[in-house]
Amino acid sequence: MSGNSSAAATAEENNPKMRVIRVGTRKSQLARIQTDSVVATLKALYPGLQFEIIAMSTTGDKILDTALSKIGEKSLFTKELEHALERNEVDLVVHSLKDLPTVLPPAFTIGAICKRENPCDAVVFHPKFVGKTLETLPERSVVGTSSLRRAAQLQRKFPHLEFRSIRGNLNTRLRKLDELQEFSAIILAVAGLQRMGWQNRLGQILHPEECMYAVGQGALGVEVRAKDQDILDLVGVLHDPETLLRCIAERAFLRHLEGGCSVPVAVHTDIKDGQLYLTGGVWSLDGSDSMQETMQATIHVPAQHVDGPEDDPQLVGITARNIPRGAQLAAENLGISLASLLLSKGAKNILDVARQLNDAHSHC
Repeated sequence: MSGNSSAAATAEENNPKMRVIRVGTRKSQLARIQTDSVVATLKALYPGLQFEIIAMSTTGDKILDTALSKIGEKSLFTKELEHALERNEVDLVVHSLKDLPTVLPPAFTIGAICKRENPCDAVVFHPKFVGKTLETLPERSVVGTSSLRRAAQLQRKFPHLEFRSIRGNLNTRLRKLDELQEFSAIILAVAGLQRMGWQNRLGQILHPEECMYAVGQGALGVEVRAKDQDILDLVGVLHDPETLLRCIAERAFLRHLEGGCSVPVAVHTDIKDGQLYLTGGVWSLDGSDSMQETMQATIHVPAQHVDGPEDDPQLVGITARNIPRGAQLAAENLGISLASLLLSKGAKNILDVARQLNDAHSHC
């Protein structure tokens, strides 16, 4: 932490009369909790600064009757927040990293990726099925998920279940599960449940062997104006080196595959003994066709922040000047290499078919 604290202290000394820092967020309870946690960390690092939180609704929050994958808009949960950044109405925005597209508009960058929580998915059961697992749910039980990635993997593993779209924020989904009698269970991210304080509803954690997670899942990203050096310096101390490198590899993999939320793509990353391991997979919509591979790269996670060159360009939408450039490039190359390997084995065909099928049922 000493590196973080001294960097923070220096930033404050250099700019003693800093303006109020305005932080944009979505209005949902989870978004507010996530934003509050980032602001609390910043307040501890910069006790002399004031932070004001500004909540707003996004397109994704308003369109609740359509599956996410069918809306056909990559920046569903980010566009309105980016408009506010552009108009200088806010200085930074806290997102779930998995909501941020791998290519950001040129005016913006991800200035910090905070330490990742458990990135896995979890099953929350209807009260009458508490104590069950997906395997032991009755034949033709309906499981709710708004994610093609989860549905494709789980359909393949649990053919006796039926997977159906469920939309809305976490509170809405839990209410639909408990009150509607339509769903036997729903799939949510472990990190979201933990942040909401709903650990008691966590019925089953799906480990990567059962269901690999979404790119960036469990991590928070702080989006800022790409040219706003003051704010970049301010939030840069939040970067968690290990999470950053894992997420660069994951985002590079997804970007090179040209995946989005309209196709089932999933990952699993790990750092052990200076090696970054990346497993990536693609699935057909029903999970019957799939392909996955694992690759690794040597990476040295820095023990503390070091200053890099001042003119570093972004990697997969991320700016991290205080993390060694070589490690970031190795992570990016790993993602690209794994995507190239899958594409050379025919992954493009699986993804194209998934995209066409999804588009055929789409309203956009």
